[in-house]
Amino acid sequence: MRIAILTTDTRESIRENLPGSAPRLPGIGFAPEALLQGFALLPDVEVHVLACLKAPLPSPEKITPNIFYHGVVVPQTGWLRTLYQGCIRGLRKQLRKIQPDIVHGQGTERYCALSAARSGFPNVVTVHGNMRLIAAVNHARPLTFQWLAARLEQFTLPRTDGVVCITNYTREAVKNLARRTWVVPNAVDAEFFEVAAAPDPAAPPTGLCVGTIEPRKNQNDFIRALDQLAKERNFKMLFASGPAQDAYGQEFYRLVRARPWCEHIGFLNRDQLQARLAAATFLALPTREDNCPMVVLEAMAAGVPVLASNVGGVPDLIQPEVNGLLCDPDRPETFPAAVARLLDNRPLAARLAAAGRAQALNRFHPRVVAQQHVAIYREVIGKSGKP
Repeated sequence: MRIAILTTDTRESIRENLPGSAPRLPGIGFAPEALLQGFALLPDVEVHVLACLKAPLPSPEKITPNIFYHGVVVPQTGWLRTLYQGCIRGLRKQLRKIQPDIVHGQGTERYCALSAARSGFPNVVTVHGNMRLIAAVNHARPLTFQWLAARLEQFTLPRTDGVVCITNYTREAVKNLARRTWVVPNAVDAEFFEVAAAPDPAAPPTGLCVGTIEPRKNQNDFIRALDQLAKERNFKMLFASGPAQDAYGQEFYRLVRARPWCEHIGFLNRDQLQARLAAATFLALPTREDNCPMVVLEAMAAGVPVLASNVGGVPDLIQPEVNGLLCDPDRPETFPAAVARLLDNRPLAARLAAAGRAQALNRFHPRVVAQQHVAIYREVIGKSGKP
């Protein structure tokens, strides 16, 4: 089976923000890269990864023996300002050379899903972030990126052959638009399964919170909710994210500076995240909207107990009292109650961590997720009438 994966190359945004520092190897995001790890283990598939670039970048012809990379250069005018028409045409031209059996668009945020649906080949798309829901939660203003992405998603979903939903939350959100749907969670980079979570018993217990500093991720209310507990218990909260410049971000920095038990540790690359998870007592995700947050899957794979909000797709991942704890972001007092339980009841934390790790192996390992995708591709190809 010949598979074409349409995705973004993270080097494009790196080049825009830090000119001259883009890595030599393609970067396509944690979830798609983990899926490729699974495909690399399947000898009967040939995978072609296609990403649009605004200027050429040095790239290997092959990522693994059965996975090829194609960087498609698209002029600046072919991107968002023209609703990605240049990306659609450039990718379609390359796809005609490859002649895939199936085209898979990764994410509705940019050009990937739209280009898959307009490719002329049997196709599916994966919704990673529900752009219509995110735009609503963030009250996206007309003509902003999120506002436009939400409308592109609305246009694209009825035009693809099917939607791979990484949680039931997404399936419910797209059921009135999609021709058919499947629920398959994201894969987790196999290296996270090798992390040996072992917090230093001599150090204060440490919670880790990973995510963009924004109202949707809810860090500020989470910090305020823990104030009383921080007076009663000795622990630290580490917040990992890139910089934030807006009013919410400035409030976050003020809250952190005023609390010695809080620390902003900046953006973490994959190796740094694995090291932080290995040292963490628990992972916290106080979000107000999320689909299938990768950091929850990664923490589970690493054997770190998780507390998270009972919103979006998170309940698909966390069974309360079985493999994690769920909190209510509209009831901030539930956050310190959950943190206190993980700090005070180490047998509970160990049991939750072990169950989370076992579930991650069964549901999120790259080979498992890749095999589920191949089954979906065969179904779509069969319905298209292609031999």
